[in-house]
Amino acid sequence: MGIDLPLLWAIIILFSIMMYVVMDGFDLGIGILYPFFQEKSERDVMMNTVAPVWDGNETWLVLGGAGMLAAFPLAYSVVLSACYLPLSFMLMGLIFRGVAFEFRFKAREHERHVWDKAFIGGSVAAAFFQGVTLGAYIQGMPVVQRSYAGGALDWLTPFSLFTGVGLVVAYALLGSTWLIMKTQGSLQARAGRITRTLVWLLLGVIAVISLWTPFVDPAIAARWFALPQLFWFLPVPLLVLGAGWLLLRSLRRGRQTAPFLLTLALVFLGYSGLGISVWPNIIPPSVSIWEASSPPQSQGFTLVGALFIIPVILMYTVWSYYVFRGKVHPEDGYH
Repeated sequence: MGIDLPLLWAIIILFSIMMYVVMDGFDLGIGILYPFFQEKSERDVMMNTVAPVWDGNETWLVLGGAGMLAAFPLAYSVVLSACYLPLSFMLMGLIFRGVAFEFRFKAREHERHVWDKAFIGGSVAAAFFQGVTLGAYIQGMPVVQRSYAGGALDWLTPFSLFTGVGLVVAYALLGSTWLIMKTQGSLQARAGRITRTLVWLLLGVIAVISLWTPFVDPAIAARWFALPQLFWFLPVPLLVLGAGWLLLRSLRRGRQTAPFLLTLALVFLGYSGLGISVWPNIIPPSVSIWEASSPPQSQGFTLVGALFIIPVILMYTVWSYYVFRGKVHPEDGYH
């Protein structure tokens, strides 16, 4: 029996996107939370918690996009055509925050507020438009004769805007639990208070999106309540409630690592719910991974490179987080 290359590539791309959400989510969350911390010393510590690793986090986004171009060129062209504007806004946000990251540490005192605002705006914009793109993807993209058949603003709907806000909340929660794990003192205490509010907001967002999604696409509703998908989907809301309860309990007990890990669990559960909703389509509502795949020769050739580079990225990621483990103190600096 031969290797199912489209299935293998779908797993690689899903893994890459999940790693990006995990790795860059708390990074973007730090910028989203910046307005709640006004002291320069606190903002310095917040940025120093991610300064050594933020560059490598976005490698997973590049890998996921390049993998989709190589393995599923139809999906790549349709998604980019349908979401050209929100993806462009997302990239501009990432550029602004990347520039702000570097310039803030070198700016004069009276200029620093400019780069702080760029960091906040870039982080919020990148997170929001990632969520908007996700919402547009869930809604579905019409394909006629292997080309996108929708309009330039089809992505702009109440559902996609709400998913944009929802992803901002999710990233903010990742950022606040990251601060609990990496800082101490008054900054950690304030992050803990913010986290309690964000947990309830995220649970509310998950509930609204879960109730709204079946009305967005009838095919998703049919898939949720059909067998055997129902057996895969049924545990997800129960696990979300369980993870949320454990997260709130860990905050009450003053845990420092558990809140971040449980937030990752919530993000993973939301991601798995999305996967169950659209599988095996890579262009909702009707184009499967096999219909959108490139020739086997192309997938096989690029798979060799992917299987070489992914372990390298993983080793680099593990090593960088290991080297910069532990708490970050006000006197620490990485620039």
